[in-house]
Amino acid sequence: MFRALRVRNFRRYASANLLSLTGTWMQRIGQDWLVLQLSDGSGIALGLITALQFGPALLLSAYGGVLADRYPKRRLLLIAQTLMGLLALVLGVLVATGAVALWHVFVLAGLLGSVAAVDVPVRQSFVPEMVGPALITNAVSLNSTIFNGARLVGPALAGLLIGAASGNTAPAFFLNAASFAFTIAAIAGMRTEELTPSPPVARGRGQLREGLAYISAHPDLLLAMGLAFVLGTFGFNYQVTIALMARETFGLGAEAFGLLSTCFAVGSLTGALLSTRRSVRPRQRFLVASAVIFGACTVVAGLMPGYLAFAALLVPTGAAALVFSVATNSFVQLGVDPQMRGRVMALYFMCFMGGTPVGAPLIGWVSERFGAPWGLVLGGGVCVVAGLAAAAWLAHRGSLRLALERAPVRVRIRPAVPSAQVRTVEEQLSQKAPGQQSR
Repeated sequence: MFRALRVRNFRRYASANLLSLTGTWMQRIGQDWLVLQLSDGSGIALGLITALQFGPALLLSAYGGVLADRYPKRRLLLIAQTLMGLLALVLGVLVATGAVALWHVFVLAGLLGSVAAVDVPVRQSFVPEMVGPALITNAVSLNSTIFNGARLVGPALAGLLIGAASGNTAPAFFLNAASFAFTIAAIAGMRTEELTPSPPVARGRGQLREGLAYISAHPDLLLAMGLAFVLGTFGFNYQVTIALMARETFGLGAEAFGLLSTCFAVGSLTGALLSTRRSVRPRQRFLVASAVIFGACTVVAGLMPGYLAFAALLVPTGAAALVFSVATNSFVQLGVDPQMRGRVMALYFMCFMGGTPVGAPLIGWVSERFGAPWGLVLGGGVCVVAGLAAAAWLAHRGSLRLALERAPVRVRIRPAVPSAQVRTVEEQLSQKAPGQQSR
């Protein structure tokens, strides 16, 4: 489960990342609560701040992927982490001095999103350079485990800290700014001779188009990115829906908001830990099934009548969300050539996060107009429909076969080729390096 931690560079990076991401989650909770304070509980404002934070992914992620393939990733990460720490510090100072206005939060969220749009594809494509191709799947799963371990602790700490400070969110921002120092120190102290960087791509025209052409030539990558776009746009808006459920539906404060986010994180951590045991590339049908299950869990969570029931349903919903997220990430990472990884991962995260500027305000508007539960029901329903449409597309292409059996009646999705042939092909592919698999 933890085999990638045997690599020294990754172990140091992962440990520091846990502290830094805990601070990041504290800032997200503090930022959302600050927006609700400054906007008198507006769901549209909450959706807008989410859109501003993730919107730059539409414009800058692809450029970040080009930079990742062109320049040393370690140096790019040092610059990005430093800038994000400074932005958190500025927001903390504005709140502490009482000078903060809603437009300040919007501007800083946009700037933070711009830096993160470059940081994310660089960071994701840097993981294989730390651990090598044999440990990519485990390292990706451990990264998600760390991310959700921080999500488990960060929101609860932020809720308690904000409550203890009588609603003041500045301490959460200051702690996040300080947490970036650990990641910067870990990256700067890596043993460079133990890294396995991919050959840099020479500067030239049309490199982004090459990434698009590469994806369009691989239908499996198109399927993964299509599902990531729909679920990222309509399903992964819990920073909006959980805050509105806590404040507007249940009439509770920051502590309850933090605890609901922690319940979601418990499920996410469970899903990430389950994913660490995977050692081969996930199958397309697994992506489809996990998307449908996540959407169904989201719909059911929105129909829960009380606070405790809603909190309980957030656990399996978080687990389903992370199983899908980790599987899709690993599926893309293990299906791309090393020299294209930065650009392909950038386009993947454009799909996964780029729809948030549309989805978050829409879900916020629906939640404000019809009630927060309907934001969850709408988002989850769209995810279920997308998963079923993807299953129909795979069946049409002959990748899946629907079998109806009697005594007892069972419905199964099976490969369109004999299982013995599937095992033979899997054994052959497992002996090849990532990017060498043929269709």
